[in-house]
Amino acid sequence: MRGEPAVLPHRPPLAEAEQGAAPIKPAALIRLSAPTLGSGPPAAAVPPGAQPLQPRFADLGLADLRAALDGDEFSLAYQPIVSAATRAITGCEALLRWDHPILGPVSPADFVPLAEETGAIGPIGRWVLETACRQAAAWPEHCRVSVNVSPVQLQAPGFAAQVAAALQASGLAARRLELELTEGVPMRDAAVALNGIVAVRALGVSVALDDFGTGFASLGYLQRFVFDRIKIDRSFIRDLGAARESWFLVRTMHDIAHHFGMAVTAEGIETEDEAQLLREFGSRELQGFLFSRPVTSAALTELLAGTAQAPRGREAERQPKSLSHAAP
Repeated sequence: MRGEPAVLPHRPPLAEAEQGAAPIKPAALIRLSAPTLGSGPPAAAVPPGAQPLQPRFADLGLADLRAALDGDEFSLAYQPIVSAATRAITGCEALLRWDHPILGPVSPADFVPLAEETGAIGPIGRWVLETACRQAAAWPEHCRVSVNVSPVQLQAPGFAAQVAAALQASGLAARRLELELTEGVPMRDAAVALNGIVAVRALGVSVALDDFGTGFASLGYLQRFVFDRIKIDRSFIRDLGAARESWFLVRTMHDIAHHFGMAVTAEGIETEDEAQLLREFGSRELQGFLFSRPVTSAALTELLAGTAQAPRGREAERQPKSLSHAAP
């Protein structure tokens, strides 16, 4: 690898990619015997020989989160982000995974709120930041890594120093790190949050507003905080070609971002029509299953190195081996 951007070949739409895959179990339920997570009777009768369905995370707490951190149950997957113009990989988003020894994969949507409530988000977030920086430091210079940050982390004293320490320990250049702040979560203290954003940007780290348009006060965020980028949520993208309202909203989001001097990344791209339209709107980067599923650090390293000289035409449509075992 000589630093050339790797270009991802065409990926089939999600519906095609899912053919032959094992069925995904409901995220909120898992089959467990009553003694495993609680001794109470099941809420409803179940067929003879079957185990009762119980809420998946009813009994999880701070001790479980601490055990997960100490027991290496957490891992990171990385979803590539590509240039809208060239399809070259420009970066990736680090996605936290928890593989519980009994429950199996646990969705961040289920355990991150628990971590925020219990205070465990501090050490977990620090582990994510340090791990992502360390792994990204081994990738080509043109590839940045985006890390999701909870408002609880951002408003904690010394957060900028924590970011600086992660950069120094890993040797990752600050320009190659981007922090994503979810717009769907309200800030308890806007002044403290603003100071946190200013402090990390002063390090040379960029800050993105994730899930733009889905939360409490999109325009209010842009008035009070300084962002380098907005990421448009998939919920706006999926109806782009069918609903005029979605078309107008997404186009307006691009206009607003460009007015404030911010770049735009569109998430959840699954079709070529979506990719083409978003490029015309002015999206600088695209992310979604059309290009790649989340992959391990090792798989991304292989992808960056192995697809820089990928064959063109029909051969380029073949799925890279490193993507064949991508995480869901």
